[in-house]
Amino acid sequence: MTELWVERTGSRRYTGHSSRGAQVLVGSEDVDGVFTPGELLKIALAACAGMSSDQPLARRLGDDYRSVVRVSGAADREREVYPRLEETLELDLSGLSAQEKERLLVVVDRAIELVCTVGRTLKAGTEVDFKVADVGA
Repeated sequence: MTELWVERTGSRRYTGHSSRGAQVLVGSEDVDGVFTPGELLKIALAACAGMSSDQPLARRLGDDYRSVVRVSGAADREREVYPRLEETLELDLSGLSAQEKERLLVVVDRAIELVCTVGRTLKAGTEVDFKVADVGA
């Protein structure tokens, strides 16, 4: 299983790491060149939708199809939650008939509903256990 962690690199600045060698810069909105934690949540949701629909789309549109998944949603700062996130999968479907487009939308929706772990987790809610570990001495 891939290990994940963040290390503090400055005031409200962190670097996220994976044991597979990936890194991502995380920080507050007023810091250039970083993602906020909320932005990473949204990107994870969009990437999950894209990856979940990748194979069904490749079968119907070809391996070289282009797509963009846009995601947005404003935070409710009183409750510190994102009450609604909106995703849009942008595709060129001009080569498909109306019936093919309709069928494609059903297949894409089904694929995302079945295998997008991030989306499924957000919709279901999840329990988070947090603790502080004293690593000194």
